[in-house]
Amino acid sequence: MANANGGIIGIDNPAVVQPEVITTFNSSGTLTTAPYTTAVEYLVVAGGGGGGAWYMGGGGGAGGYRTATGNPVSGGSPYPVTVGGGGASVDAPNSPTSPGVGGKGSDSVLGTPSPITSEGGGFGNSAGSPGGFGQNGGPGGSGGGAGVTNPGHANNPVHGNAAGGSAASGQGNAGGTANVPFPGYGNACAGAGGGGAGAVGGSSTASPPSTPAPEVPAGAAGGAGTASSITGSSVTYAGGGGGGSKNSSSSGGGAGGSGGGGAGGDGVNYDPAGNGVAGTANLGGGGGGTGGYDQPSGAGGSGVVIVKEAAGDNVGSGIWDMNSVYDAVKAGTWSS
Repeated sequence: MANANGGIIGIDNPAVVQPEVITTFNSSGTLTTAPYTTAVEYLVVAGGGGGGAWYMGGGGGAGGYRTATGNPVSGGSPYPVTVGGGGASVDAPNSPTSPGVGGKGSDSVLGTPSPITSEGGGFGNSAGSPGGFGQNGGPGGSGGGAGVTNPGHANNPVHGNAAGGSAASGQGNAGGTANVPFPGYGNACAGAGGGGAGAVGGSSTASPPSTPAPEVPAGAAGGAGTASSITGSSVTYAGGGGGGSKNSSSSGGGAGGSGGGGAGGDGVNYDPAGNGVAGTANLGGGGGGTGGYDQPSGAGGSGVVIVKEAAGDNVGSGIWDMNSVYDAVKAGTWSS
């Protein structure tokens, strides 16, 4: 007697259909794969770096950005997931010897058999950190923006450049530089932008000597992030933080990079407008640098881990319906 399995006598042996599964981790947890999953697509974004403080603060670098397909896993298995937090904000008092370095972002990790780690974003530096005569940004997934080499304080050089932080290979871009090519004009510069997943952070250069005093440039913009459509909708992640302006100036802070980068503070003292803006949570954006004296920088935004398991039918080993066998034989792709 015929049966529902394509006319073959015996028990039904239906095809197994596994739907697409997309899992988003905004905080640390455990990924348990579907029963027949053998490989996953992923997006792993680390926490962004915090911006620099005191004034002329560099923007924090974006968290490292990694995405790919074909990461091997076993079906129905648990894997640890770590979502990195953003680097800390810093509020340096009105003193060139107080620490003005933002915090480095924390790593995000997808703990599959071939683990995927994205490095936290680099810190933004400032014009007033101890020992920092060239206020270099910190290294990270994307590098932090430089603060200004400020000749206005004892033992600082009369001019020079501060470098942006370097980026982890394949995860982002370097932070911007702060350039003071004219002796005695460090106060005519602004903070550099943090690097983003899609572009380097903007750089700042002091205005040339002039009479009256040179116009201070605005803080440099953070580097742009990178868009992903792993969830089915395009979302941009991992933008760099904007650099802070010079205090007591009319210049504005640098824009945060697309993808959650925080803007740099304006050039006002003791006013919230001089604060750096925090990077956006779960986008891995860098925090903005401070523009005014005694103002807090922006903290980095936390990261995210997203995993996609592809849909499929006939995914159970050795399970085929007769229609699928017929189609395969007709197409010449059936091997017996």
